[in-house]
Amino acid sequence: MAKKEVESDAEGENPAAEGADAAPKKLFGKILGLLKNKKVLMIGAPVLLLLLVGAGAGVYFFVLKAVPEKKPVQEAQLTPPLVKFNEVDDLLVNIQSPDSTPAYLKLSVSLEVDNDLEMTGVAALMPRIKDQFQAYLRELRVDDLKGSAGVLRMKEELLRRVNVAAAPYKVRDVLLKQMIVQ
Repeated sequence: MAKKEVESDAEGENPAAEGADAAPKKLFGKILGLLKNKKVLMIGAPVLLLLLVGAGAGVYFFVLKAVPEKKPVQEAQLTPPLVKFNEVDDLLVNIQSPDSTPAYLKLSVSLEVDNDLEMTGVAALMPRIKDQFQAYLRELRVDDLKGSAGVLRMKEELLRRVNVAAAPYKVRDVLLKQMIVQ
C-alpha cells in the first residue's frame, strides 16, 4: 500500500486538484448531454431566440433610437368668443321661510347670448323675462337655496324660464353675479 501512495505522489496526482478540474468538465459534459436531447433543444432554442430578440429590441428602443427633436410650437391665434352679456336689473323678492318670518332674496344675473341681434331681441323682451323670474323666485323657500345643488337647480330653472319667455331667441346661460338671502 505504501508503494501505491508513493506511485500516486510520483505521478503528481493530487486529489484536491483533481476535484477542482473535474467540476468544470462534469458541468460542460452535462450541458452537452442536454443539448443532445431533442426535447430540451426544441424548447431551449425558441426560448433563447426570444430572449435574444427581446434584448435586441430593448437595446434598439432604449439605447440606439434617437430622441426626436422638439419642434417649436406655433401659438394658435385666439379669437375672442362671440358671446354677449345682457344685464338684468337687480331683483328683490320676498321668499317663503319655514317659520313665516319675512325672508328676502336679492338676485343679480346676466344673460349670455350668441350675438348682438339676439341681445337686442332679448332686451326688448326684458319685462316678460323679469315677470317669469319673479313668479318663480317668490315660490322658493330658504331651504331650496341651500348649498351648491340648490343654486344649480335655481339657475337651470331660470334658464328654462328665460328661454320660454324669449321664445324666438336663445339664451345660452344665466350667470349669477350676486345672490343675497336675508
